Amino acid sequence: MLKLSDPTWLNLVWGALGLFVLGWIYDRWRSHRLMKVLGTKAPFLTASLSRTKRHWHLFLQCLALGCFAIALARPLMGSRQQEVKQTGVELIIAMDVSNSMLAEDDKPTRLDHAKHEMNRLLDLLSGDRVGLIAFAGSAILVSPMTSDHSAIKLFLNSLSPNSVSTQGTNFKDVMEEAVRAFERGGVEGLNGTKPTRVLLIASDGEDNEPGALAETKKAVDAGVHVFALGYGSERGAPIPMRDDRGQLRGYKKDRSGQVIMSVPSDKGLAKLTSTGGGSYYHSTFDESELKFLVSDLDKLEKADFKTRLSTEYDEKFQIPLLAGLLLAFFDLLFGDRKKGALPWKGRFEVSS
Repeated sequence: MLKLSDPTWLNLVWGALGLFVLGWIYDRWRSHRLMKVLGTKAPFLTASLSRTKRHWHLFLQCLALGCFAIALARPLMGSRQQEVKQTGVELIIAMDVSNSMLAEDDKPTRLDHAKHEMNRLLDLLSGDRVGLIAFAGSAILVSPMTSDHSAIKLFLNSLSPNSVSTQGTNFKDVMEEAVRAFERGGVEGLNGTKPTRVLLIASDGEDNEPGALAETKKAVDAGVHVFALGYGSERGAPIPMRDDRGQLRGYKKDRSGQVIMSVPSDKGLAKLTSTGGGSYYHSTFDESELKFLVSDLDKLEKADFKTRLSTEYDEKFQIPLLAGLLLAFFDLLFGDRKKGALPWKGRFEVSS
């Protein structure tokens, strides 16, 4: 069975065909133009040129380009299945999508910075099963735990303050929703082992609801380790208000008409992680804290999840690549002159 890893490159095959047609048309137009300008002298001046060889040059060049396009599309042929054992932890990312995460003291915004780091984290994780929660004044499970990290990325990148129905920041609901998600979507490791459960909170830490620490203790009793990454600057920043086109209309104000300054709460997040048996890092622009977080996660006990079947294909891009190189090399071996044509040595044709 033949498959293509990236079939979009096949558009170049049509491009090569188009170049051949355009080259053929241009050659005919050029010959017609020479006849029109030079008249009866044109055949004499072009007597040594072989139009057939020129057409073959064009054909070989376009055919080589088509072969290169097929090689870039990476044809895959044949397949084999093998069992892959997954080893890791069960991790739920809780992404803060409250309005305060739109503050621009992290560029471009706190929310965008957090999304970028979570995408990098997913690239660094291997066999871990990952879920996603979005929260503000309430928390919702966006994706249950899965080993498909690319799916988590799609959900993650689509998050916005509109992803939840109420605004604010409520860590209590996050803890409750995470425990429920672990209970519903958790799996048992091989030999009956229970995977380590990790809740990672990405937030600026402005908790507006009580009861978070008490709920964190309940999560710990359920076997959950709580980690956190904080966003925003110490000085804080106003919360921008933009229209549908992204144009700035002003900044969020309180009832007295004063601009609200959103100041991150490192202490609140640090208390949660201290109670939850994890670690807290405040993210900076060099994102070195992400490496420390990954190192901490690697120290946790990992479990062997159930094996899954993985289908692997054999790469066959070498065949069209070699064909393209041979065609390009062959194109260089012969010229576009007629065999036995007399050379041009001035105004008059001379015998050799």
